[in-house]
Amino acid sequence: MKVLLVDDHPLVLSALQVVIERIGSDTTVMGVASAAAARAALQADPDVDLVLLDLALGDADGFDVLHELRSRWPAVPVVVVSASERASDVIRAIDGGAMGFVPKRASNAELHEALRLVMSGSMYVPPSMFGLDWSNPPVPGDAPGTGVPVREASPYPAPPADPALPLLREVGLTPRQGEVLALLLQGLPNKLIARQLNLSVETVKDHVAAVLRALGVSSRTQAVLAVSQMTQGQGGFHARRPGLR
Repeated sequence: MKVLLVDDHPLVLSALQVVIERIGSDTTVMGVASAAAARAALQADPDVDLVLLDLALGDADGFDVLHELRSRWPAVPVVVVSASERASDVIRAIDGGAMGFVPKRASNAELHEALRLVMSGSMYVPPSMFGLDWSNPPVPGDAPGTGVPVREASPYPAPPADPALPLLREVGLTPRQGEVLALLLQGLPNKLIARQLNLSVETVKDHVAAVLRALGVSSRTQAVLAVSQMTQGQGGFHARRPGLR
């Protein structure tokens, strides 16, 4: 596995490189200290399997870099590794296309687990960063109502939906709603979900509303975070994007 690590702090860069290389003998890590160097590295070797991105770079805003990476190299998953622990930054990173968010204070084991989940096609968000406990399914109708913005449409083709979501069945999702959720987590708008499942847009709207109610959330991004946190320790929710190896 080829990992590109982007962090402008030399000590952090060196420490993370050592930690990531311990994942396996086939793991190689290339560390760069700027957005410009990251671009050059990906242009020289587009077969990178994973990018770990710090948000506080000296030559660019980390969120801008995240959007650029998702746009120019959409098949390469990006995990944000940041000193920030603000929920707003986590949500913004997930909205921007990050497949995971790991605080720099996380343990080596937590970082390894996050990367394992991401490389298997899942998402990773530490439940502790939201003070939430999704081990008990939320009660339908208890939407937090925090007004989190809706995730933008994903540039990726939708994967085959997986209705076999035993953990999510606990919140009362039907197989069809499970299929809708799998596509919703890819950021697909209702129109594309309807086309993918051969349903009307109005029917999809009804299913999306039912899914949000079942999860106890009020937006698509909250649904992404809820599913991610509900499935921590359960192998993750496998909404695989094409190109992940």
